[in-house]
This record gives sequence, C-alpha cells and structure tokens, in this order.
Amino acid sequence: MIAEALQGGIDLILTKEVCRFARNTVDTLSYTRRLKDRGVGVIFTIDNIDTRDSDGELRLTIMASIAQEESRKTSERVKWGQKRRMEQGVVFGRDLIGYTVRNGVLSVNEEEVPIVRAIFHKYTNEGKGTHIIARELAEEGLRPKRVRLWSGTVILRVLRNEKYVGDLCQKKTFTPNYLTHAKKINRGIEETVYIKDHHQPIIDRNLWNRTQEELRRRAPSEEVKSKYSNRYWCSGKLYCGLCGQRYVSRTKNLKNGTVYKAWRCYAAVNHGAGRGSDIGENIGCDNGSVNEKALLACVRYCVCRLLTDPEGLKKEAMREIQAIERMTGSKQTVGDIREKRERLYAKRRKTIDLMLEGLISEAEFREQTRWYEEQIADLSEKMLHYDNQENTKSRQVDRAEEYFATIDKIMDFDEVNESLYREVVDKIIIYRNNIVCVWLKAVPFGMRLTFCSHGRNENYSTDILAVEVIECRRLN
Repeated sequence: MIAEALQGGIDLILTKEVCRFARNTVDTLSYTRRLKDRGVGVIFTIDNIDTRDSDGELRLTIMASIAQEESRKTSERVKWGQKRRMEQGVVFGRDLIGYTVRNGVLSVNEEEVPIVRAIFHKYTNEGKGTHIIARELAEEGLRPKRVRLWSGTVILRVLRNEKYVGDLCQKKTFTPNYLTHAKKINRGIEETVYIKDHHQPIIDRNLWNRTQEELRRRAPSEEVKSKYSNRYWCSGKLYCGLCGQRYVSRTKNLKNGTVYKAWRCYAAVNHGAGRGSDIGENIGCDNGSVNEKALLACVRYCVCRLLTDPEGLKKEAMREIQAIERMTGSKQTVGDIREKRERLYAKRRKTIDLMLEGLISEAEFREQTRWYEEQIADLSEKMLHYDNQENTKSRQVDRAEEYFATIDKIMDFDEVNESLYREVVDKIIIYRNNIVCVWLKAVPFGMRLTFCSHGRNENYSTDILAVEVIECRRLN
C-alpha cells in the first residue's frame, strides 16, 4: 500500500487508529512524512488525526508514543507469561530429531529414536568424530530435520541437547528489542528455565554424562587455538562487517599448478548463506571472500599512504631521541648531589672532633649530628631517584631507537613483508562490494578502502594480477 501510494496510485489512507498503522514512533513519522511529501494524507478515524492538518504531526507524535509504550508493556506481559508457563513445564519450540512438540508437550518419535541413540553411541562408545558420523548417517540414507544435509554442526547440536536425557532448558534465546523482535542467543543475560527429568528420555543419564565429558576432552586447548590463530600474518585480525565473525583461510589448487589463497567468513564456511536456524538465531553469512593478494595490496597501500613524508618522519623521530638524550644529561646534577653529601659527611666527622675537644656540648653534638643525618638521608634519596630516572630514560632512548629502526624498515621495504604486516596491523574489517577497513597499531585511526581486482577467472577463483584502490578515506 505504501509503495502504491508513493507511486501516485492512492490519494488518501484511512486508518482506524495509530497503533494499527505502526507501533514505532519513528516508523509512524517517517512514513507519514514521506506520504505527505507526495501529497498523500493519512486519517486516523478514532484518534481524529489528519496528517494534512497543521497540527496533525504534533498530535500524531503523541499518539504514536503512546502506542509504542503500549507495545512495550504488551511485550513485557507476554514475556512474563511465557516464563511462567516455562516454569510449569510447557515446551516452547519446534520438533527435533527424536521428539515432536504438540500443544507444549514433548512426545517421543519412535521412528527417530534409533538415529539419536546411534549418534551418541558412535561418538562416545566408538570414538568417532562428528564429520564421520554425519557421513555415515548420510550413506545410510537417513535425513536430518529442518536442514538439507547432515554435518558436524548438526551432530554437535544433538550431542549437546539436554532434551535427550529427559531435561528441559528454555530461554536459550531472548528478544532484547521489542521493536525489531530479533532473537539472540542467551549468554547469561537473562535467567534460563531448567527442569530436570521433565519428560521421557531417549538416552540414559550415564551415557549423557560420559558424552559431555568426551565433548570437553576433545575440545581444542588454548595452546592449539593459539597455534592456528597465529599461522598467517592476519590470523585473528580479519572480521566480517556483516555478522562480526572472524575470517578463516581457504586454499585451493588450481589447474595451472598454482595455489589460490583467500579468506572467507567463518559463518559462511560452516553454514553457507545467511538464514534462520532452529534456535531462533540467524546463521550463515552472505559476505563474500577476499583474495590474499588483494588484502596484502590494501595493507601495503595503507602503510605507504601514511609515509607521505619519510624524511620528515625520520627527522621528527631523531628530534625526539635527541630531546630524551638531553633529558638524560643529568649526570652533573647527580655529581653535585654526591659531592654535597660527601661534604656533609666531612662536617659530621668534624663535629665529633669539636665535641671531643670540649668546644661544643653533648646535647649540641646530638642535635647537629641529627641534622646532618637528615640532610644526608635526603640527598641519598634524591640520588636513588635520579638513578632510577636515568635508567628509565635510558630505556626510553633504547625504545625510541628501536622505533626509529622500525620506521626506517617500513619506509624502505620494496616488496610484500608479511612479518612486518603481522606487527603493524591491528584489525581489518571486510564489507561487501570490495570494501575493507584497515586499522594499524601505529596510528589512532583507520582507513576505509574500496578496491577492484584485475585478473582472470579460473576454477571459480580470481587470480589477482593487480589491485587498484578506488577510494581511501580516513576513519576517526
């Protein structure tokens, strides 16, 4: 209706009340303004509002805000009622392998029970991996539910689902925004509802416990994760601009004998194109892959773009080093303190001689000696402070010289230097349409680049021969 009105097919829209037009104040005002610009009015009969009137938008804003608040209260009431029903054991969800859900009750699907038991038996008792189990189930002609093919992800989902041992855990997902209704996985933000021995189990609790222990045992350690996260110059630094997942490396041997290397979103690798899942969260990703050579060319471009005045940078770095060296020229000051302290030692010894010769009293001697000791202690503390300061400044000089050598190395390299990129790149965010945002550790801002690749297609891959940066914009 809105599209037809904007195209001139409708002159006037009649609506019962504001809450039937939209329950979002922003949407209400946005659409009515667009319609009004095209000469299309909206009349809300019960609320007696006509957007063509001079005060129509003011009254509409008030009523739209009330409608939005009512929508929020309705959402809270629905969520409260659902949680109470969950606590009573009512099941919210869809069918899964081995169970059917009807009117909030889980019932065992006897035809699919052998599949569930086979998955647990193969994984825990036979020690097979999830991908092998998925392949064997496919070879046996068995089909999963709600997905087209068996995969390691589907198998893991079965192995971790508490429903198969007779328990029920709900509120695994939640809706943080009542306006968008988008669901997210509940990672401790809201309290879950867990009921033990809720329904008829398919596997016994002993097998369930052994399976969970086996899952923990096979999980990769932090050392292994670190090993693979640092294999390449940009490992752990590439992020998808659509879903936020990391990019992973993918290689392919081409017919001409060369190796094509690219990076692809982890969600797209494991789940394909973006779509809804059976737990309410979107899985997969529509973002494309990016060629390794294109990434290297973009990073090189960013580094070279920063070094527009290499001689100026060198001179500036040298001025900093010289300034620090001048600051460290405090040896004369330390020498003066040491000399003054030696003079106080000599005066204290002379005071002892004066007391022995009877020229000053014992009380005067003690008072004078106490004063000398206080002065000597103060000077000793100052010397220690200067020594520590000198060590710190010396380290600063060494560090500045290292930075200077690094800058010199960056400015002088003539070819791709992956080890250097590993050190200077902080993160890279990849968006659609060949847009990347590169953030370097050395500067407090990033660069947004739009590039195009020149090459040939072979085996559905692009052999990058050259990369042209179309646009480069600084990101504050």
